[in-house]
Amino acid sequence: MRPANVLNLGIKELRSLLRDPVMLVLILYAFSLSIYSAATAMPETLHKAPIAIVDEDRSQLSMRIVDAFYPPYFKTPVLITQKEMDARMDAGFDTFALNIPPDFQHDVLAGRSPAIQLNIDATRMSQAFTGSGYIQTILNSEVASFLQGYRSNTIPAVDLALRVRFNPQLNKSWFGGVNELINKITMISLILTGAALIREREHGTVEHLLVMPVTPFEIMAGKVWAMALVSLVGSVCSLFIVVQWALSVPIEGSIPLFVAGTALHLFATTSLGIFLGTLARSMPQFGLLMMLILLPLQILSGGTTPRESMPEFVQFVMLAAPNTHFVKLAQAILFRGAGFEVVWPQFVALVFIGSILFTVSLARFRKTIVMMA
Repeated sequence: MRPANVLNLGIKELRSLLRDPVMLVLILYAFSLSIYSAATAMPETLHKAPIAIVDEDRSQLSMRIVDAFYPPYFKTPVLITQKEMDARMDAGFDTFALNIPPDFQHDVLAGRSPAIQLNIDATRMSQAFTGSGYIQTILNSEVASFLQGYRSNTIPAVDLALRVRFNPQLNKSWFGGVNELINKITMISLILTGAALIREREHGTVEHLLVMPVTPFEIMAGKVWAMALVSLVGSVCSLFIVVQWALSVPIEGSIPLFVAGTALHLFATTSLGIFLGTLARSMPQFGLLMMLILLPLQILSGGTTPRESMPEFVQFVMLAAPNTHFVKLAQAILFRGAGFEVVWPQFVALVFIGSILFTVSLARFRKTIVMMA
């Protein structure tokens, strides 16, 4: 291997990328607006849900309940009549319709545990799923506060002292921003390396490389370091500009340590991208392969749901995926401020997996070049 050839071939890849406006727009969008929009629009977050209330009691307690619903979780409640409730739900005006029955306050003070009807529009799945829990909590809180003025306060047998670490505000966008950045690093590295190989095949420049004094190892190494560098620069810029500045997510750990782990992860994913590029014969085929490979990598890696909640067989199989170790590494460093003494097993795993993927991809790449020659 001649390092000069690897360097020049990598520079050639960067120049080719600069002449591809579609790919440049994809990179900019993936590391900016895509991360911000996904983090601020987490599906489990309740935001300005429309609610209507039928107040048939018109008591002090019912008015307290009406006043308890306010932005940003709910829109200001609309007071309607019993006849209007079904029509508004059918028209899609309200996601929630709360019906407070007559004599509600009287029954509460008498200890009769009256029922309140809550109608939910389940077609608005994300709001309907979480909104009922919010409403239940608000109702219990308002009724308990109201009763404190009439009954003695019961001292609980156990006082639970909560200490929320790593995300004291329980802000879902903090988790969503970092997780989306991790996913975009994997996606962009796979697309760039695979597209670079297919682009050369479609343009016929692979034949030009075959008559030059370069080896398949040098060609592949040039693509790997160039596309990994682009993904690494994009991830670092996104971490500072989008995650820290726009989303105001505090970073607890060492950013250089995270960058080092990202570089090892990119070594594995760019090698995998080369392998996928040798399997596909065109960009549409490569797009189909990406759907088959990328979605399982992102969903089953532990970034979306904890790995402990998955079947044991899936957990075992996903240990062979670089995403699994990178997600654990990135979350430990960025969220919990872990040092190298904590994440060194993930570093070792990424080196091992990356070496295997590079070796297999190089063998496949050599075979592909021989067939083209």
